[in-house]
Amino acid sequence: MMDFEAGQYDIAVIGAGHAGIEAALASARLGMKTICFTINLDAVGNLPCNPNIGGTGKGHLVRELDALGGEMAKCADQACIQFRMLNRGKGPAVHSLRAQADRRKYQELMKHTLELQENLTLRQAEIVDIGVESCKENRPLDTPDNLLAVSYVKTLTGAIFRCKAVIICTGTYLAGTTIVGEAMQTGGPDGMFASTFLGERLREMGLKLQRFKTGTPARVNARSVDFSKLEEQCGDEPPPPFSFETNQPLTNHIKCYLTYTNEKTHDIIRKNLHRSPMHSGALDGTGARYCPSIEDKVVRFADKKRHQIFLEPMGLETEEIYLQGFSSSMPEEVQLQMIRSVSGLENAEIMRPAYAIEYDCVDPLELLPTLESKKISGLYGAGQFNGSSGYEEAAVQGYVAGVNAVLKLKGKEPLVITRNDGYIGTLIDDLVTKGTNEPYRMMTSRTEHRLLHRQDNADIRMSHFGNRVGLVSDERHERVLEKYKAVEDEIKRLEMTFIPPSEELRKLLAENDMPDAENGISLASLLRRPKLTYSDIEELRQVRQGDGSSVLPKLSLCLTAEIKEQVEISIKYAGYIERQQRQLEELKRMESYVIPDNIDYNSLQALRTEARQKLDAIRPQNLGQATRISGVSPADATALMVYLKSM
Repeated sequence: MMDFEAGQYDIAVIGAGHAGIEAALASARLGMKTICFTINLDAVGNLPCNPNIGGTGKGHLVRELDALGGEMAKCADQACIQFRMLNRGKGPAVHSLRAQADRRKYQELMKHTLELQENLTLRQAEIVDIGVESCKENRPLDTPDNLLAVSYVKTLTGAIFRCKAVIICTGTYLAGTTIVGEAMQTGGPDGMFASTFLGERLREMGLKLQRFKTGTPARVNARSVDFSKLEEQCGDEPPPPFSFETNQPLTNHIKCYLTYTNEKTHDIIRKNLHRSPMHSGALDGTGARYCPSIEDKVVRFADKKRHQIFLEPMGLETEEIYLQGFSSSMPEEVQLQMIRSVSGLENAEIMRPAYAIEYDCVDPLELLPTLESKKISGLYGAGQFNGSSGYEEAAVQGYVAGVNAVLKLKGKEPLVITRNDGYIGTLIDDLVTKGTNEPYRMMTSRTEHRLLHRQDNADIRMSHFGNRVGLVSDERHERVLEKYKAVEDEIKRLEMTFIPPSEELRKLLAENDMPDAENGISLASLLRRPKLTYSDIEELRQVRQGDGSSVLPKLSLCLTAEIKEQVEISIKYAGYIERQQRQLEELKRMESYVIPDNIDYNSLQALRTEARQKLDAIRPQNLGQATRISGVSPADATALMVYLKSM
C-alpha cells in the first residue's frame, strides 16, 4: 500500500466521542483548520453505556463546560427526555443535575454540529501512525530543541495529513477487547471496530500505557417488561436545564423505573462466578471501584439482600431499555437467568447482552496540566485515553486539550484550570499529579471546596476563562457579571431592610418552630434561619399594616429564579463560604511558589529519597501541586518551600 499526501491542517483530533467533539469544536471555533477522525461516523457522540448526561459531580462538570463555551450542555438540553436534580435533600454543594438522553437524537445533533462547523472537517478513518520530527519547521515556538514534535497522522489506507498538533481521544477503542463470558473478541463499543495499531505506535514514541476495563449492562425490550411491578421515577417539574443559555422551557417525556435484585439473583451469580471473566482472572485490565458489576456487588456486599436496578429508556423512537446497575461480563445465558429472576423482568427479552471491555490508555502522569505530553510537543490526550471514565469527564478534558493546542500554536499563554477554580481543575490536577490506577470518576467528594464550587455558580467561576480564550462572547460574559451584581445588590438590601414586629412575622416564625423576633429582624437575618426560604421573604413583602400601609419599603425587583437562588445560598451559608474562601487563599499562596523547569531534585538532600524520585518523575509546576503528590510529605514540602524562597 502506497502512502499519499491527503491534506494540511493545524490540528488533528483522533476520535469523535465526547472528548473529541469538544476538542474539535474548540479548535475550529478558535480559527484553527481542524480535522476530526472517527473509526465510524455513526459513532459520533455515542452514548455506549448509560443513556444520560450529568449525575453526582458530573453535573458540575457539564455546567462548568457550558460556562466555558462548550457544547455538551446545549445538546443535552435539546436531546434529553427526563431531568432530575439529584441530592435535593442535601445542601446546595452537592446538588447535581442528571438527565436521560434520547441516545440517537443526541448523536444526531452532535454529528450535525460538527458537520456545520466552519474550519472543521469530519472524516471516517482509523489513524495508525503519528509522525514526529525534530526539525523546527511547523513546530510550536516554545518547543525545546531536544524535544520531538508531531508532524502528521496517517490512516489505515495510507492517507497522510500534515498537522502541528494532535489530540488523542480514543475512548475505549484503543486495542479494545469486548468480553461476554468466554467469548472475547477485538472490538470497540456497540460492535464497532477497535483501533488496533495506534497503541503500539504510541509505545514506540515512549508513552507509558496502561490497561483498564469497564463494562455496560444489557438492554432489554420494553415490550417484554411488566411495568406494573416497578416503582416509577418521574422527572422534576419544571425541568431544570444544563446550559445557562437555555431559555425555552424543557419537557419530561418519559418515566424511569426502579426494581431490585433478590436472593435468587444472587444465588445465580454466586453459582456462576467461575464463569465471570472479571473474577476468573481472564481479564488483565483494572476496573472502576465506583461503578462495579453486579457480580462485584454480590461478592463485595455479601450482606446486602438486594441491589437497585434502574430501567432507563434509550430514547423516544426505540423500545430499548437500559438496566442501570446491572453491569456484567457473565455468559449470555447466565445474564438471561439473572435478569429474569428480577421482579418485572420475568419475561424480559435481551436486545443487547451486557459486556466488559478492556482498552489501553496513557498513564496521565505523562501529561502536563494543559493535557500536553511531557515527551512529545503538540501531542495532547483527553477523555478515557487519559485514564478517566465517563462522558462528562471526557468532554471537559477535550475542551481543555483543544483550547491549549490552539493557544500553543498561537504562541499564547496556556489555559490552566486549577482545583482552586472548580471540578474541571480538580479532575485534571488529580490525573496529572496523582495519576490513577483505575478509571477515574468525578465525585463531589473529590473537591475540597464543594460549597464554593457549586453547579449553580459555575457561570461566574468559569465564564471569564472562556471569554479570555475567545469561546465566550463579551456580551455573554457581561450578562454573567450583571447577574452577580444584582445578587450583591439584593444581599445588601436584605441586610439593610428591617421588619418591625407584626402578627404576620410572629405567625411565620411560629409555623416553622422558631423563636419570635420581639424587636423585629432584618430580612437577611430572617433568611439565615434554617427553615425559611427566599419565597417566605417575598411573601412578607406583601404584608400590610392595619392602616393599609406596607410593612416594608418598596422592595419589588424583577429578580430571576437564578438570582434568588444565589442570594439565598450566599446568605444562608455565608460563614461556611468565608471559611472555605480562606482555605482557598492559602492554597493559592502555595501555588504562587513556581518551581523552575530545570530544578535538580536529586541534589536537594533535605528531601527524602522517595520525594526526590516522585518530584523528578512528575515535575510539578508549583509548590501546591508538589504537596499533592503521593510520597511527598509535609516535611518534604516545607524543605522544598525553603529552597524555593532561597532562590
